[in-house]
Amino acid sequence: MVLIKLLPMLFQLKHLFWVVPFICCSCASPLKKPEVSAITSETIFKTPVTNNSHAATIVELAPNKVMAAWFGGSYEGAKDVGIYTASYNGKFWSTPSSLIKPLVTENDTLPCWNPVLFKSKSKQLYLFYKVGKNPREWFGAMIISTNNGKSWGEPKYLPQGILGPIKNKPIEIKAGVLVCGSSTESVENNVWRVHVERYTEATNTWEKIPIENKKGFEIIQPTFLEHGNNTIQMLCRSKHNKIISSWSMDNGKSWSQTDSIPVLNSNSGIDALTLEKNSFLLVNNPLKQGADWFNGRNVLDVEFSSNGITWEKLFDLENQEKGEFSYPAIIQTTDKKIHVVYTYNRKFMKHTTFQLN
Repeated sequence: MVLIKLLPMLFQLKHLFWVVPFICCSCASPLKKPEVSAITSETIFKTPVTNNSHAATIVELAPNKVMAAWFGGSYEGAKDVGIYTASYNGKFWSTPSSLIKPLVTENDTLPCWNPVLFKSKSKQLYLFYKVGKNPREWFGAMIISTNNGKSWGEPKYLPQGILGPIKNKPIEIKAGVLVCGSSTESVENNVWRVHVERYTEATNTWEKIPIENKKGFEIIQPTFLEHGNNTIQMLCRSKHNKIISSWSMDNGKSWSQTDSIPVLNSNSGIDALTLEKNSFLLVNNPLKQGADWFNGRNVLDVEFSSNGITWEKLFDLENQEKGEFSYPAIIQTTDKKIHVVYTYNRKFMKHTTFQLN
């Protein structure tokens, strides 16, 4: 545990080439990179439901049953963009259905963005999402199901200044308390900043928690790794061709040691998964961003780490000369199978499963 707490501080030392080997050699029994087996891959639907589909999320409903959601419409930000869902029974995906329509308000129609599915220990199934003309003006919303998505309550709009989990699943640090990774993109100059939002089910209240960012990193869309003993690590998308990390030693109440880690990213959404103590997965576009915002999204991989700082590739989900394979979501189901869903060329949602040995 002492070593885990020292990781973020050690990483900030100038001589990284010395620090990382020291960390690895200091572990009594460093974990071997696992072997990948039983890979399956398919699109969630065979015919595009809408002209444009993006930003997948996934949750386990019950053994051998998962649900995915995404936003779709004419194009990202169009007035017809809503939230769509489909369920998987271990063999087949259901026909996608429209769950949330664009919001008609004040003689205008506002599109939906970035759904996030999460099932809490109280068996409440949440679908968080955003509504607005663009990411600089959107606001947070959620719907709740108490019967695994068979029916849903009415939309609840979040308090002013609260956006909910911006892209990736929350973590439940104790029963009924969700830690949500969130972020903003300012209207004036499109500055990116990350923060955390803590939601308490019992009181239906939110708390906004700042992230120390002394170096002024441009970061959004955090995902979490749980190191145990109240230690949580945040990994963020950035404008810097690197993933940026921050640490909390008090279960998400405060955050510090925000700095880059040696992992390339093409300014594209990531997601991560804690398998067990000192065992983590990351889904990432591991290239530098090209001239256009979508360049570098033609490769999407799964990476493994035993400390959250140094990562090595397990395998490529996609590796093509051209294309956009992006905005992944990753979970592990009760049968230990790993599920990843992601955007496939803005036309399809793709679902890949695999096992680790």
